[in-house]
Formats: sequence, C-alpha cells, structure tokens
Amino acid sequence: MADFSRPGSLYGAIDLGARKQALDAQTRREATGPQAASSASVVDVTEETFSTDVIDRSMTVPVILDLWSPRAPGSAQLSPVLEKVVGGLGNRAVLAKINVDASPQIAQALRVQAVPTVLAIFQGQAVTGFQQVLPEQEVRRWLDELMGAVEQFYQANPDARPPADGQEEAEGPQEPPADPDLVAAEEAIEQGDLDAAAAAYERLLARVPGNEDAKMGLAGVRLISRTADADPADVQRRLQDPADLDAQLLAADLEMLSGSVDEAFDRIIAVVKRTSGDDRDRARRHLLGLFEALPGEDPSLARARRALSNALF
Repeated sequence: MADFSRPGSLYGAIDLGARKQALDAQTRREATGPQAASSASVVDVTEETFSTDVIDRSMTVPVILDLWSPRAPGSAQLSPVLEKVVGGLGNRAVLAKINVDASPQIAQALRVQAVPTVLAIFQGQAVTGFQQVLPEQEVRRWLDELMGAVEQFYQANPDARPPADGQEEAEGPQEPPADPDLVAAEEAIEQGDLDAAAAAYERLLARVPGNEDAKMGLAGVRLISRTADADPADVQRRLQDPADLDAQLLAADLEMLSGSVDEAFDRIIAVVKRTSGDDRDRARRHLLGLFEALPGEDPSLARARRALSNALF
C-alpha cells in the first residue's frame, strides 16, 4: 500500500519543479548582500519558510532539523546541546529549529512520532537522524559522522562544492541575467502564491516554449495545487475501488510529492493498461504532465516512457 506521508513529502514539490529555481534565487540574494544575515547557523523555521530555510540551504550545507515542543522536557535538554554543537561548525552546517506544535504540517510530513526528533537534510533529502535525548558527546559523534559523509560527497562531486567563505569564484563566462518571469515565479513560490507562480511560468513558456525550467516549475506548482486539499487517508480508502480513476491519479500525485517517482509512474501505467477510451486517454495525459515535473535527463523518465509505449501498443 502506498505511503503518502513519508519523509520528503513536504518538499517533494520543490525537488520536482521549483527547487532549482528557488535555489538560484536564494544564491542571487545572498550574493547581493541584504540577505546575508540569513546565513546564521541557527534559524527558527515555520511552514512558510521551510522551503527556503531548509531545502534550499541543504543544497550546499547539511541542515539539522531540531523538531521540538515546549511540552516535551527532552526538548529543553537537547536543544541547547544542538545549538552549541552545530553552532560550533559556523557556516558548515545550519540548525533549523521547528516547533512541531506551531508547524504541525511539517511534523506530519516528516512522520514525527515523538519529540525531540533530529533529522539531517542534505541535497534536499533526509539522510540520517535520531529520536531521543543524547548527551553532548554522542551528538558530536553523530554530527562528525554526518560531516564526514558530506565531505565524501563533495570529494566525489567536486563541482557541487560551494566556494569557501570569502573565496571568489574562478573567473569565466558570466551567467546571463535571470528571466524576469522566472524571478517572478520564484518570488511567488516563496510567498506561497501558486497562481501567480503558474502565471509567470506560463508567460515565460509563451515566449520560450522549450524552456525546461519553466516547464518543470509549472508542472511542480500544478502538482502542489492538485494535492493541496487531499486527505491521504481518504485516498487510501478510495484506492480499494480499482475503478476510482480520480483516486488513482491523486495517489500518483501524492507519491510524486513523497519522492516515490517510479511508484507514481507505475501506478498510472497500470491504469493505462487496464482501461480504454476516455479513461485511458485521461490517465495517459496525466502521466505526461507528471513527466514534465522532472528534468529531461532523469533516468526515471526513460524507463516510464518505454513502459507507457508498451502499455499503449
């Protein structure tokens, strides 16, 4: 049975469409100065700032989530330790403090069952964590292992390593200025205005039909919009009826948001195989829409396109 609330569902849409654009926007803002103060190693995060303060930052440094509650005595013990240990790393890591009582959607998306819970997010993914109060020595050991894994990643992917503080990028061809509609879409996403973001992407596509950033961004915001009011428990219940096409398509959307891309594609391809007429065409078109949420070189696309072709012919 599909699991629509696994870690990653809150930020899956950023991965599927707007993450690259949002990251580029943040990089530009930090480079210009006024937002430089946001690089502090300890930040308070809300549902509105999760994408920027956690997902975007995790593309360059590990972000440690301190999921706490004022009702939990363990939080009062662990939070100061995390602030001390993570703060000691300077800008090599960020501690993101999330009050689960004030931000229940984050807690639900990450399947937090008890507080305090600590998760490490890197490159947009939850990579490790623990769910208990640990002494400072063990927290340091855990963090050292995480930072060691991050260093191994950068050794294997040197082009992904961000420049050190104060280090200038090597001189080379200058990046062209960002398209104003792309910037407008990024700003709208950060403000939670999906309609404005979609309109900006559509304007860009009207001018440059092949722009992949705009295609991915538009598919991503449409995916968020379609699932905004979805009740995962109700979707699971409706999946008991194989003839409920709406439930199958919504389940695939939720799987995409949770990061289960292949599962989402397989679900709709199975629908294509067992349906005909308008239902089959609707499922096919929905799948093609989900394809646009990923970059063209994504390996899942080639696999799914072959499977779709086999299902149709």
